[in-house]
Amino acid sequence: STDGGRNLSLDSIPMGLPMSDPTAWATAMNNLGMAPMGMTGQPLLPDFDPALGMMTGIPPINPMMPGLGIVPPPIPPDMPAVKEIIHCKSCTLFPPNPHLPPPATRERPPGCKTVFVGGLPENGTEQIIMEVFEQCGEVIAIRKSKKNFCHIRFAEEFMVDKALYLSGYRIRLGSSTDKKDTGRLHVDFAQARDDLYEWECKQRMLAREERHRRRLAEERFRPPSPPPVVHYSDHECSVVAEKLKDDTKFSEAIQTLLTWIERGEVNRRTANNFYSMIQSANSHIRRLVNEKAAHEKEMEEAKEKFKLALSGILVQFEQIVAVYHSASKQKAWDHFTKAQRKNISVWCKQAEEIRNIHNDELMGIRREEEMEMSDEEIEDPSEMKETEESALVSQVEALKEENDSLRWQLDAYRNEVELLKQEQGKASRDEDTTKEQQMKLLQQALQGMQKHLLKVQEEYKKREAELEKVKEDKLKIETLLENLKEQEGSTSRVCACSQEKECPVEKTLSNSPVKSEREVLLVGIISTFLHVHPFGASIEYICSYLQRLDSKICTAEVEVLMTRLQNTFRQELSGVGASLEKRWKFCGFDGLKMT
Repeated sequence: STDGGRNLSLDSIPMGLPMSDPTAWATAMNNLGMAPMGMTGQPLLPDFDPALGMMTGIPPINPMMPGLGIVPPPIPPDMPAVKEIIHCKSCTLFPPNPHLPPPATRERPPGCKTVFVGGLPENGTEQIIMEVFEQCGEVIAIRKSKKNFCHIRFAEEFMVDKALYLSGYRIRLGSSTDKKDTGRLHVDFAQARDDLYEWECKQRMLAREERHRRRLAEERFRPPSPPPVVHYSDHECSVVAEKLKDDTKFSEAIQTLLTWIERGEVNRRTANNFYSMIQSANSHIRRLVNEKAAHEKEMEEAKEKFKLALSGILVQFEQIVAVYHSASKQKAWDHFTKAQRKNISVWCKQAEEIRNIHNDELMGIRREEEMEMSDEEIEDPSEMKETEESALVSQVEALKEENDSLRWQLDAYRNEVELLKQEQGKASRDEDTTKEQQMKLLQQALQGMQKHLLKVQEEYKKREAELEKVKEDKLKIETLLENLKEQEGSTSRVCACSQEKECPVEKTLSNSPVKSEREVLLVGIISTFLHVHPFGASIEYICSYLQRLDSKICTAEVEVLMTRLQNTFRQELSGVGASLEKRWKFCGFDGLKMT
């Protein structure tokens, strides 16, 4: 039916008819690791052992497996399961081709208890679906669609794995060969909200149990809290006073006394009792001082023992190093092999390093003793002479030890020098080959440098030719400037004479576009520059040339001057689109005709 999932019980389906082939169904259930059950619910094999399922290649599935997302182990690929024909009351299931790959399944959702079953016959009913899949476990609900598929929800998760075994089987209703009575089953995991909700509830329950167990473990291992301090009374005061006199119970009693004082138990009536307890605490200081002095005495004795032992160890180290040095002399050294010499030299270095470390430690101890002795000299001036003599003796001993260590080090260095000389004799042959390689490398480097020098000389000649061209251009421009200056001088005289006749001099100066001699010079230089460039030039190009002559010239000043002289300079636009550019051209000859 399509009205949603509904509960179906096993008792609602008649199970009275026997199966036509009970052995095939028993074999299939044996492959699944389940006890073979008949359609009546009775076991077909009373002595069935689930472990026998391993003989057919499928591990047995435990029906008590907890449904917490645990998936049974996969079937090994080299052990294929034997699938046989399964006969039911109303239908027959034919196994797929064993040579075909297993049917694909989606990823298993957490807590999956619902399966999707596709490829059902068109005439299949819920009773037939229940008949086929109830052998896998208890079916809670079946939700069938009109499009030949359904969803089946089981009671436990492990039942889903048993249902997946039937994926790929061909189903036939009765003995009919009609297309509507046949189909190929496809069983896959289905994602249901009820399954996910139950799985999340179980996970939360497990998390709560885990937190509870962790809390119990923490409480078990938590250290016990200290016992509460008793309230003050005369009896408790006498008990604490006795404890203060006992060394083993002093720490407990002094903590109780501190708590009572902080609580404010001291008053006029109890002041004497508290004073006697404080006095007992003060008397404990003497015991602590005596104990400290005893420990210091033990430490001094231990220091003396350590110093004596260290000096004995140093003497033995000196003897061992002397053995190494005597073995390194040429009389014995020549008879050892190369590996033995190497080991002896390594051992000698290690022994000298350890000897020096212990020697420094002993010297540090003696320095500390000397410092303590100097402090005692300051405190006890009567013992000055004895301490000075002991200090001198210790210094002499230290100097002797340093002298011996330096002498042994010098011998070791001599032996190392001899070894280096021998190694250099062997390495001289290798150096000859390396020198030849170095000479070849140097020759190649010199050839590269010579080529680089030739390139630099060529570039230098090109630059010199360019400089000569620039100088010639400069001379031409200077001659043009001189000519322009002469022309401007003659024109200015003519203009001055005509202006004297027509109007006063002040008005002519105020109305003329050129206001100073500097601007006249700029006009002449710009005119010669643009005369050389008949296609015009941009304002930046003109200003870059002028700034070589005078760095104080700015672009705005030059542009204002050129805009004032419209009959001498003309601005034109050249280019198209993004390459549009403003260019200035010299139009003095045309302007002369117009004026």
